Amino acid sequence: MALNYHELEPGESFSGGMHTHMNQEEVFYIIEGTATFETPDGAHEVGPEEAVRFGPGEYQEGRNESDDRVCALAMGAPQGMGETRAKVPCAECGADYHVTEVDDEGVTLTCPDCGNAVEM
Repeated sequence: MALNYHELEPGESFSGGMHTHMNQEEVFYIIEGTATFETPDGAHEVGPEEAVRFGPGEYQEGRNESDDRVCALAMGAPQGMGETRAKVPCAECGADYHVTEVDDEGVTLTCPDCGNAVEM
């Protein structure tokens, strides 16, 4: 299991955008403040001493839309994230998502259908 502690100031997010892990479930436990999680079904607020779970393949983006700091624990199991997908349509072929790769130089989004790559 992977365990991460986050402190989000107003306007900050847990990740870079709407995404999912194909081989990992994620649980966010909010210690302080209120986090907003955007899913394909809409926005959901999670307050202090509450938790939210996302199974493998479920898209989400968590962020702090409040005026106060959010402190949270993010737990992922199994520890390795496996394939991560960003819900960003491909400008070349219209595919629904890109496979995300993160390294020391940044983030690369690669379309699984046409191979178009975008470096961020």
